[in-house]
Amino acid sequence: MNTSHNESIPAAPVQRILAAAMFAAEKHAAQKRKGAAAEPYVNHLIEVAQLIAGSSEQLDANLVMAGFLHDTIEDTGTTAEELEQAFGSDITALVVEMTDDKSLPKEVRKALQIENAPHKSVRGQVIKLADKISNLRSLLASPPANWSLERKRDYFIWAQRVVDGLSAPNPILKAEFDRTFARFKG
Repeated sequence: MNTSHNESIPAAPVQRILAAAMFAAEKHAAQKRKGAAAEPYVNHLIEVAQLIAGSSEQLDANLVMAGFLHDTIEDTGTTAEELEQAFGSDITALVVEMTDDKSLPKEVRKALQIENAPHKSVRGQVIKLADKISNLRSLLASPPANWSLERKRDYFIWAQRVVDGLSAPNPILKAEFDRTFARFKG
């Protein structure tokens, strides 16, 4: 990115994005990725938000914020009401759209992601694509130690099925997904 040092932009969107980043970092503070490197979970959230921010010429601050927050309801016990109070209804609706029902068995949740992919909002599809790219990159860089090649292959194929179901995938993110998918040698 080639920007001038005296470039001035409005502070409010940046402040709101950083507030979402801080909220997500605090909520996910004790979590680690499943990979052998056990990197802090917040790294995933930063990567998702960064992919979203880079997916368009116009920055949708709420979408970037939802990228940081997309796993808070699902993984931290944060409520939709708590998100709504802190960040408003638009961001909360995006996070709710991304939230799997953890009361369901894992295989059912995975099947529902494939089934629901075509019905995601256009903005929800941006988050879904960024999330899948980040997950595939993580599997390539540091897979869980106990995952066989077959399990990794199954995950890649499942992620491809979710992405293939998206009705209006962001072209920049779809191209990055395809590049990332192609790096898997399974």
